[in-house]
Amino acid sequence: MILGLDISTSITGYSILDLDGKIIKIGSWDFRNKNNFRTLFEKAHAIRGNLLKIKNGYDVKHIFIEPALHMFSAGKSSAKTLATLTKFNGIVSWFCYDLFMIEPEYIPAVSARKKCGITIKRGEKAKEQVMRFLLDKEPGFSVEWTKHGNPKPHYYDEADSLIIAKAGHECLKEKLKS
Repeated sequence: MILGLDISTSITGYSILDLDGKIIKIGSWDFRNKNNFRTLFEKAHAIRGNLLKIKNGYDVKHIFIEPALHMFSAGKSSAKTLATLTKFNGIVSWFCYDLFMIEPEYIPAVSARKKCGITIKRGEKAKEQVMRFLLDKEPGFSVEWTKHGNPKPHYYDEADSLIIAKAGHECLKEKLKS
């Protein structure tokens, strides 16, 4: 099985695919409640517990992770935010190795979207285009909508984790061909 992760300190999405690329499970872990998760370490501890549940329930053979951002974008993340995301990504990556004894492979979001056949149109938000693509092309992917007609927030993270897992599946197919 393939585990795809979209790691974030607010919501982490995960997808599990079989080796044929079929969706087995999609979900997310929400850390936005400051009363339950006050520190980065409390969030990491929760992820470790969830990864252990996945390990005990699924025969994961490959892990693919979207790497943390490495550069600034105008109006986006500060240096402190990027450092925190990188640290958190490293902690979760280590948990994956420690629990599964599998070295995670990293696929940047742009590369993952390209491997899945998603072209981002100029001026449009990538997350919304990914969501539309999955809703149109992936029968195993569905979302719940807010009263304002938007997908509930965790579905963006789940969509990103699915794209990472699907891109990982494509990488495995390419390795078998060569």
